Amino acid sequence: MKNLSKYILLILFIFSCSNKYEGVLADNGMVVSARQEASKIGVDILKKGGNAFDAMLATELALAVSYPSAGNIGGGGFMVYRKSDGSTGALDYRERAPINSTSDMYLDENMEVIEGLSMIGGLSVGVPGTIAGIFEAHERYGTLTINELISPVIELAKKGVIVTEKQKNRIEENRKYFKLVNKSKILFDNDFNTNDTIKFPNLASTLERIMEYGRDEFYKGETAKKLVEFIQNNGGIITLNDLESYKPVWRDPIIFNYDGLKIISMSPPSSGGVCINQIMKMIEPFDLKTFGHNSSNYIKLLVEAERRSFADRSHYLGDPDFIQVPVNKLTSESYLNIRMNDFSFEKPTDSNYIGYGNIEINESDETTHYSIVDQFGNAIAVTTTLNGTFGSKLYSNELGFFLNNEMDDFSSKPGYPNMYGLIGGEANKIEPQKRMLSSMTPTIVEKNGELFMTLGTPGGSTIITSVVQTILNVHEFNMTMQEAVNSARFHHQWKPDSIRIESELFDEKIKNNLIKSGYRLNDKVSIGRVDGILVKKDKKLEGGADKRGDDTAIGF
Repeated sequence: MKNLSKYILLILFIFSCSNKYEGVLADNGMVVSARQEASKIGVDILKKGGNAFDAMLATELALAVSYPSAGNIGGGGFMVYRKSDGSTGALDYRERAPINSTSDMYLDENMEVIEGLSMIGGLSVGVPGTIAGIFEAHERYGTLTINELISPVIELAKKGVIVTEKQKNRIEENRKYFKLVNKSKILFDNDFNTNDTIKFPNLASTLERIMEYGRDEFYKGETAKKLVEFIQNNGGIITLNDLESYKPVWRDPIIFNYDGLKIISMSPPSSGGVCINQIMKMIEPFDLKTFGHNSSNYIKLLVEAERRSFADRSHYLGDPDFIQVPVNKLTSESYLNIRMNDFSFEKPTDSNYIGYGNIEINESDETTHYSIVDQFGNAIAVTTTLNGTFGSKLYSNELGFFLNNEMDDFSSKPGYPNMYGLIGGEANKIEPQKRMLSSMTPTIVEKNGELFMTLGTPGGSTIITSVVQTILNVHEFNMTMQEAVNSARFHHQWKPDSIRIESELFDEKIKNNLIKSGYRLNDKVSIGRVDGILVKKDKKLEGGADKRGDDTAIGF
């Protein structure tokens, strides 16, 4: 009888494996991004013989056209790479605070935060880094000419993009802010319906100048002068000196091991690499498979590790060019063991008694991520953002793009939450030319010394926890990449002291068990939009494009 039971279980296991839901498969190269148009342009670059870094430049600019709520040339981002020879690195092209910024620029005479000042309009804009970043990556590792890379994006801007249902809703939800912030009517004040076409002739003209004159066009040329004048006419303080002095920074990524995997992720001023390092090392001693995927105990364990990591994030992390970030201490086994000493499956730990309980954090959900693996074996993970949806809501009709509101990612006042509820501390206070703290977590994973996956997501503070859960979905629970990115997610960020949970995707028994254990649940419609690529055992690439957005995987 016992042998019969084992036989039945084996048959069921084989059947379940043969019926796994896979994403797009390819033999050579793959691009996964928030929009079909951007993924196609990226793959076309690979087909022409370009590598991942060539495709990066084209894909990023194509997202600026097709996904203007987060894709951008007026924002910034992070890139993590792993070349075919196994070498790794990271590029920081995060925005910077203007030279004339001050630590109290968003406070009134009573030193209280002026609501909204760091979130919308010209004063919320940080010095953009996107153009400098993608040109820097191309200069070091690209192979095709700039004309070959930008020409298809210019054609896309002139031809226009088809409005999706999700895009239409996003525009409608923000139209009142466009009218509030901008002095004159902008392109996005128009009523767009699903399947309408939006054309971007002015953005095409800006891209033509950048194609002809290079990165200096954006930071020193005609575009730079027009941009500075526009920002200052709308209450901002960015100067031509800010643009001319902007430089991206090559950094060493955060690298650590988890259960036989090698994780390569973004270093400060991103908090992503440090936080996923902490979370995954805190949970590593536990046998997650025995808990079961998204079981009560699995959620409790991850939530408590997340809670502790985010408490550390708010106090210790910031721009390493301005403060000393104790990465080695924060990620040491002895320190993390102490952090989990009071963990219990029986009841939650009160966030007020963890770390620095008088501090919180806010960060926008509207970022975008893309993952690329090329035919040469190079892989990149890139997360880029305007911060909020459509950034500062400030749109230059003449230049054809939105500006970021990244200044809100600083601590306007230590202990005061930003637009995403994240609490910031002294380490992330505003200082001239400083980069603001971020949760963006572009990540690459190796297994047995070979490329295993590349992934990342938008989602503000939920980026970190979404990346962790997606890696665990594949590694611990044997999911395909598509299953892993589609899977139900949850999130805890220390404060506010509640679990954000995609409520409709979780069993009522699980939710009731968490509530009975003392946890507070905060229902969310969706968390993150993960885009990832998995290298399967047969060396095929599987692209996982999150069903929560218009995300698309295209390979060849």
